[in-house]
Amino acid sequence: MTLPKVAGGQATRDQFLPFSAPWLEEEEIEAVTSVLRSDWLTTGHRTLEFEEQFSRYIEIPYSLAFNSCTGGLHTALAALEIGPDDEVITSVFTFAATANVICHQGAKPVLVDIDPQTLNLDANLIESKITKHTKAIIPVHYGGRPCQMDRILQIANAYRLHIVEDAAHALGAEWQGVKIGRLASDCTCFSFYPTKNITTGEGGMNTTSSMELAQSMKVWRLHGINRDAWNRYLEGGSWYYEVVKPGFKYNLTDIASAIGLVQLSKTEFFQKRRETRVQQYWKALGSLPIDLPPPFAEGRHAWHLFPVQLKLEDLRVGRDEFMEALRLENIGTSVHFIPLYRMPYYRDRFGLQPDDFPVAEHVFQKLLSLPLFARMTEEDLDSVVRAVKKLVEWFGR
Repeated sequence: MTLPKVAGGQATRDQFLPFSAPWLEEEEIEAVTSVLRSDWLTTGHRTLEFEEQFSRYIEIPYSLAFNSCTGGLHTALAALEIGPDDEVITSVFTFAATANVICHQGAKPVLVDIDPQTLNLDANLIESKITKHTKAIIPVHYGGRPCQMDRILQIANAYRLHIVEDAAHALGAEWQGVKIGRLASDCTCFSFYPTKNITTGEGGMNTTSSMELAQSMKVWRLHGINRDAWNRYLEGGSWYYEVVKPGFKYNLTDIASAIGLVQLSKTEFFQKRRETRVQQYWKALGSLPIDLPPPFAEGRHAWHLFPVQLKLEDLRVGRDEFMEALRLENIGTSVHFIPLYRMPYYRDRFGLQPDDFPVAEHVFQKLLSLPLFARMTEEDLDSVVRAVKKLVEWFGR
């Protein structure tokens, strides 16, 4: 099939618009330069300050910085003593890291289908997955939209299960007036990957109200050392330490934390920019044969993603061809996510089939994420809208 750019001769944009891009300015550069000149590059005072400021933002007692959200999730499971013969319930519609960390602990990921509107795990299906081996639930706040946390917390309390929230997309989100990160879960894990709402390059943060859990995660985070290892080389520090657990190497550097401190101060500014672009998308695309993400009435959506579902019955092409046509129009897109049952490891290891997850499979066939990031201008958004409209007209039945 001939693509519109070829037929029309001119792409919508002259330069490629990425699906996402970080917003870094001179403040972040100066913060990194200051650390480089300090002679202390790894975990130190900047990381401690980042943790303190993050706790202040979330309004929770304890925050621990990690080199990734994946490391934070893994450490939380280890600190909660989840291991072989245990089962952990989570969404089938998530990045592989969510389930990988369960496998790292020797436990079994038990995957749940999704709600067709919110794309979050369907809370109504959780109880049917609980067995005598179930130890925890990992709700994934897909795209920045909080899960039905009142129902999930109720289930966890009834069955005495741990909750570790995968909030990689959800910095700035709220559930019924409470910030994601300070609900009654055991732990919440955030991501600062370059595509996320704020970035440290690579990085993550765990929040908890439990001093015991915070202390355990702190030990697991850095080799299982039972004291502040980072200050061993400072004046007045002690060289002696003991390893009390077979810990990990998941600490965040001061270089990354310096970026994070600046980015954190811009969180609300970034969030409002995202919300503005979402409103513009809704207004511009509402009449097209595309299902847009619905508004969120139960709190605040972080709008990490703007996932749309093509109405394929109204188009002469599938999702993949539509994305390729957008690429030729110099518009970057992505798909969030390829369901875990389609990944060879999970398909083969656990015998998963698309028929086991009918909603996720139906959604996946027509899903794509349009560009959405704080640095995105009105002109950028307008070019996305023009390209989408052009393709809908070209490919329409």
